Amino acid sequence: MFSFSKYIYFIFLTVIFLLSTVLCAQDARHIVQKSDELLRAKSSYSEMTMKIVKPDWSRELTMKIWALEPDYALVLITKPAKDKGVVTLKRKMEVWNWIPSVHRIIKIPPSMMLQSWMGSDFTNDDLVRQSSIVQDYNHSIAGQDTIDGYPCYKILMIPKPEAGVVWGKIFLWVSKKEYLQLKANYYDEDGVLVKTMTGSNVQKMGGRLIPAHWEMIPVDKPGQKTVMDYLKIKFNIKIDESFFSQQNMKRVR
Repeated sequence: MFSFSKYIYFIFLTVIFLLSTVLCAQDARHIVQKSDELLRAKSSYSEMTMKIVKPDWSRELTMKIWALEPDYALVLITKPAKDKGVVTLKRKMEVWNWIPSVHRIIKIPPSMMLQSWMGSDFTNDDLVRQSSIVQDYNHSIAGQDTIDGYPCYKILMIPKPEAGVVWGKIFLWVSKKEYLQLKANYYDEDGVLVKTMTGSNVQKMGGRLIPAHWEMIPVDKPGQKTVMDYLKIKFNIKIDESFFSQQNMKRVR
C-alpha cells in the first residue's frame, strides 16, 4: 500500500529533481553569458587578419572592427589593395556593404544574412552577430571535456521556438576557470554537423585573457577553412552611435 510518508518522499524527490534541473539550466546559461561577455564589451576596437583557405588557393585580408554592443558594428577592410576600403555596417537589424570600386552602398536583405562574407566560412550573421547565443537559446550542461589542457563544460544550446536562428543545435565548449570559448559545433535542423569553430593561442589582449586565433571549418568541404587572428583589441573605447553611419562608411580609415 502506498503510504502517506512514501507519497511525501516521492514529492520531495520530484521537487529536488526539478530544482536541480532549473539550477543546471541557470548555471549553463550563466557560463555561456560569462564566456560571451569575455569577447564583448559596451564598445570595442580590434584589428585582425582573416585567411581564407581553399583546396586550390588562399587569400588573406586585414581588417579593422569597431563595435558598440549590441546594435552597432563597422568592419573596414584595409588589405589587400583590391579589397581595401570595403566596409560592412550593422545598425540594429539592418546591414549594408560599401563597395568603393563601384561607389555603391548595398543593403543586405535578411535572406542573405547566412551567405558567405567576403568568400569566407563566416556568414554575414557571424560577422555582425545578429543572433545571440545567450538570448536565443536554451542551455544545458551536456558533459565535461578537456581542450588544449583546459577543463571545459560542454554546453548544449537548443534554439528557443521564437528565435529566428538557423541552427538546430550548438555544442559549445567553455573552459571552467577562464570562461574561454574553445570549440563550437554547429548542427542543422536535421542534426547534421555543418561546421566547427575552434579558439586557441590564448593570450592577454585588451586586459583580458582570450583566444587570439580562431578557425572555422566546414564539415562538407575538405581542405577548406577560414582562419582569424587578433592583432590588437581594445575594450570599452569612447565611441558614439553617429560613428556607425552610411556617410562614415565612405570616409572611415
